[in-house]
Amino acid sequence: MNDESSGHGRFITLEGPEGSGKTTAARHLARWVRDRGIATVLTQEPGGTPLGEEIRRIVLHMRGMSDDLDPRADALLYAAARAQHVARVIRPALERGEWVVCARYLDSSLAYQGAGYGNDPDEMRRLQAFATYGRRPDLTLLLDLPVAVGLERTRRRAEWNRFEDTETAAFFERVRSAYLALAAAEPDRFEIVDASGSVEEADLAIRAIIEPTLASWS
Repeated sequence: MNDESSGHGRFITLEGPEGSGKTTAARHLARWVRDRGIATVLTQEPGGTPLGEEIRRIVLHMRGMSDDLDPRADALLYAAARAQHVARVIRPALERGEWVVCARYLDSSLAYQGAGYGNDPDEMRRLQAFATYGRRPDLTLLLDLPVAVGLERTRRRAEWNRFEDTETAAFFERVRSAYLALAAAEPDRFEIVDASGSVEEADLAIRAIIEPTLASWS
């Protein structure tokens, strides 16, 4: 685990392919940390700010109406949302000494806009460094599961949207492979969580990772 923010808050992100349960796991983790007396901000991307929510709406609308959203435009829109999110939500909370639990962050763009849509990986890394003011997570929990399992879960939920409907299984396989490659490249930051089981099993695995750090991080 990284330790970039000694004396400040701690920044935990949850990543993973479709249907891995990132949003639910983030919500449960934030509640669990708060129950231990630690001030915690729960947030997510795309979104987290009014600008971010508007960008999310625009991107989903464009993807649903046509295939005319250029991959670079897509990456730049998400980067704009992320810059606002870091400046207005994440960085201020960390400076107050609070923890931030965020569902999706820069690794989502490297996996989706990079590997998924074919944007140059080096350009994507430079763009993310600029958009985040260089603020990387202290810990990234990668909720991993087979693509077929994740897509089947998503189809059964109300969260299924035209984005999932228009992308191929090969796209999501590229995304998953990119996530696993990112985790392999930064083992000090990433912890891989098996998300193929129940929500409760994933929660327990996450708590087992976080609990040993509570004393040193608090």
